[in-house]
Amino acid sequence: MRAFVFPGQGSQKVGMGTQLAAASSAAREVFEEVDEALDLNLSVIMAEGPEDQLTLTENAQPAIMANAIATLRVLENDFGVKLAETGSCVAGHSLGEYTALCAVGAFDLATTARLLKLRGQAMQAAVPVGEGAMAALLGADITKATALAEAAAEGEVCEVANDNDPGQVVISGHKGAIERAVALVKDYGIKRGVLLPVSAPFHCSLMRLAADRMAEALAETPPGTLALPLYANVTAAKVTDPAEEQSLLVQQVTGRVRWRESVAAMHAEGVEHFVELGGKVLSPMIRKIAGEAEATSLLSMEDLEGFASTL
Repeated sequence: MRAFVFPGQGSQKVGMGTQLAAASSAAREVFEEVDEALDLNLSVIMAEGPEDQLTLTENAQPAIMANAIATLRVLENDFGVKLAETGSCVAGHSLGEYTALCAVGAFDLATTARLLKLRGQAMQAAVPVGEGAMAALLGADITKATALAEAAAEGEVCEVANDNDPGQVVISGHKGAIERAVALVKDYGIKRGVLLPVSAPFHCSLMRLAADRMAEALAETPPGTLALPLYANVTAAKVTDPAEEQSLLVQQVTGRVRWRESVAAMHAEGVEHFVELGGKVLSPMIRKIAGEAEATSLLSMEDLEGFASTL
């Protein structure tokens, strides 16, 4: 069994997608369609920067999605490898769940781009700049991270946002609480706490206003039928019902990204090969979670050609 997985925020970089666009009309068409849907030359920002424009949440989210879908379209159109025929399930990390839904036909490309731009804007607007923060806890498991977050809260929000792999957990909340948590890491047997360069505290209860905005948007453009099952971030469980997934996407804005559990669940169901499209962020995590499974990252034409030749 094979799972196709899609990266989240932080995987963007200036120059992303340029090789694919130069080599394949399938990739160029994706970037052109996203530009048109957003009424923005996002493909130029992706290719040339400036970096501060690309890292803006409202640009980074659709850009990461566009790059991953362009990679998928090249795989399907240029190399004849169809996701629905070669995959058993899909999953995505945070915004990557929207990419996964686009990949299995639940959202069309233009709708996915617009939803992600709105999601980025809503998440940014939910908390004034400077009031929130996030930190990566290295050498932390979920038990240690939860205990630390509870101790550091002191009446503020300090919550586990991402359970990424057995040694990396991300916390999110009020800036003061996150800074207290970083100062306390050694007391909880955690190797290191690193403040993340993010513009808002994602995946915590401070994102309620953003969740409300996404509930409205998804009510207007709900997901359709999924060609393959999806493992959802907030439940780490298989979803096939579009109405259930619509609800889970709203919960995802404030909820924990249960990536470690999602990969473990897919592996337990028989997935032995994880294929990351458009990034090299999830594959190292997957190797730590399901060490005996194979994890492949597809970014370049060479990657795609090599992968297609193995099927």
